[in-house]
Amino acid sequence: MAVDTLPNYINGLWVEADCRGLLDVENPSTGRTIARAPLSTGAELDRAVKAARAAFDGWRSTPVGRRVAHLYELRGLLREHSEEISRTLVEEMGKSLPDARAELKRAFENVEVACGMPVMQQGDKAVGASYGIDGEVLRLPVGVFAMICPFNFPAMVPFWFLPYALATGNTFVLKPSEQAPCTFHLITKFIDRIDLPPGVFNVVHGDRAVGEAMLEHPGVDGMAFVGSTPVAKMISERCAQNGKRCVAMAGAKNHLVAMPDADVDQMIRNMVTSCFGCAGQRCMAASAIVAVGDEMYDTVCERFVAASREVIVADPLDPEVADEPIVMGPVISARAKERILGLIEDGVKEGAHLALDGREIEVSGREGGYFIGPTVFTDAQPGMKVHRTEIFGPVVVILKAGSLDEAIGIINDQQYGNGASIYTRDGYNARKFKLDTRCGMIGVNIGIPAPVAHLPFGGMKASLFADIKAQGKAVINFLTQDKIITERYWPEA
Repeated sequence: MAVDTLPNYINGLWVEADCRGLLDVENPSTGRTIARAPLSTGAELDRAVKAARAAFDGWRSTPVGRRVAHLYELRGLLREHSEEISRTLVEEMGKSLPDARAELKRAFENVEVACGMPVMQQGDKAVGASYGIDGEVLRLPVGVFAMICPFNFPAMVPFWFLPYALATGNTFVLKPSEQAPCTFHLITKFIDRIDLPPGVFNVVHGDRAVGEAMLEHPGVDGMAFVGSTPVAKMISERCAQNGKRCVAMAGAKNHLVAMPDADVDQMIRNMVTSCFGCAGQRCMAASAIVAVGDEMYDTVCERFVAASREVIVADPLDPEVADEPIVMGPVISARAKERILGLIEDGVKEGAHLALDGREIEVSGREGGYFIGPTVFTDAQPGMKVHRTEIFGPVVVILKAGSLDEAIGIINDQQYGNGASIYTRDGYNARKFKLDTRCGMIGVNIGIPAPVAHLPFGGMKASLFADIKAQGKAVINFLTQDKIITERYWPEA
């Protein structure tokens, strides 16, 4: 079967990329090549930025109601073709179909919220700020924004920024992940149908070289990034050096705290979904469980390991399992699998007890896939490498704490502060956890405390290099600049 090479989308046209070579895009369930992504050059990125810059003046002058009319049309197209997009996502990324469908719903939600821009972008007016003087704040678009996207949510994450940028009057250049570019290639086909002016939206495929070119290009006014902490830190520093706005969303080590009064049946079911959905490859996946008290620790170790054994590991597009509520597919690549296996071995060497070993799992008929089964360490200690490292795979450590204060301390001692959840019926303990835990997103009896689209999304500490979070009203401050008007008029003589 012929394998297509993905084109770039620049200035409203599909163009063959000026590239340094091609990268195979694999189905991680089979190892087969399903597409080839061009490794675009800096010159190709320059063409996209210049197209976006040329389109900016006309687009920012377009009434906001007309700008969001395009988004209404896009929302309809995406919903109409959601199953096609979901299956494309599963084929190149490996998450389950239910997870892919849920991801698309969050993308739709962000488009819907951005359609409220005629209200959300309104400024402020102070009549009578002084004698005969009025003050006004206008929220105006900044210019050209660029984004480097991750592989794990190739549909949703771009929509944390893209629809809001377009609705506020900015233009956009997007680099999909080179590991999972097909999903947004398909989405771009639908964007091409909503008749945006040429240059308002552009896609340049590539690897780090394109990202580097974005950071250095003087025509890029702001950058959005989602990925690992070391890269996010570097990008935020480079943007500061080059005078660019930046939101760099980074790594995570999310904890679930099991209190003695928790509803165990509901909690264990919830924990398994949180830890092993998307094979642990999501920034909100839990990868550490802290059980408070000896009895709850023993219960969690026994019940969670038993439930983890029941997780179906398979090709998510296998018709026999495609619609099962909990199916765990492969990790994204052979390289990722090798790294995760190395970290499991590190945990064994550190002395944590490997209560469930997923290293030798085999999926019949998918021997070329990059599968790792659910893996659980018990008797883990805070600060072990397997505890402090973002593994980004289906590996969970279970720790014991003597009190809620100790559990919160374990979380707060981590460099990351993305998300954390507590399982309890006690309102006092829930409130204490919400206030004292240094993480940006907190759940109470919620295993994946990811906020809906009209609320901000983002962490703390080394999980976010920015002053502003993604999506909803929060991101408008990133995408607009305040112009303050002070005016007075004297009566004519």
